[in-house]
Amino acid sequence: MKSGKKADKKANYAARDFVAELSKESKMLVALKAQLYEGSWEPMLEDLHSRLAGKPYIFKLVNRIEEDIERIEQMRNFEINHNIDLADYLDYP
Repeated sequence: MKSGKKADKKANYAARDFVAELSKESKMLVALKAQLYEGSWEPMLEDLHSRLAGKPYIFKLVNRIEEDIERIEQMRNFEINHNIDLADYLDYP
């Protein structure tokens, strides 16, 4: 087996393990990224930051947005480090 294929297989296992451990909120963010933001985290983060900066706001909503931003950062870093798209490993309708 070539080292590139071995690395791909290792990344594949890491991605499957990572996705299996995601919360339902995180899985929803991955699905939204794929379906509404053309597979990119950046416009999704920009949208959330814009909503977070708006006034007036509901405190509970702000906490969720901040948590979503943290989730996105974690998942985006995983995708970058493993050169994958988590949406490829997620079962969603």
